[in-house]
Amino acid sequence: MATRRVRVRIEGLVQGVYFRAHTEEEAIRLGLAGWVRNQPDGAVEAMFEGEETAVERMLAWCHRGPPRSLVRKVSVRSETPQGEATGFAIHY
Repeated sequence: MATRRVRVRIEGLVQGVYFRAHTEEEAIRLGLAGWVRNQPDGAVEAMFEGEETAVERMLAWCHRGPPRSLVRKVSVRSETPQGEATGFAIHY
């Protein structure tokens, strides 16, 4: 099973629409580790680590977002998997 780790920046109408909470739910459902947080400029940043197929599904979800969001841009940067990442958290 190949492991992948990515850092993602999501831009658009992504704050004030429960984007972080929905991201946490989806990441947990997919068995991913990582975190999600709001950025001062209105974007959302997240890190996902786990099975490669699950990360790909999470990235596809990020392009759609939850119902009230409007995703305009998703930037993805691959990182070296750390292996020790466990759980998923919303950073405030």
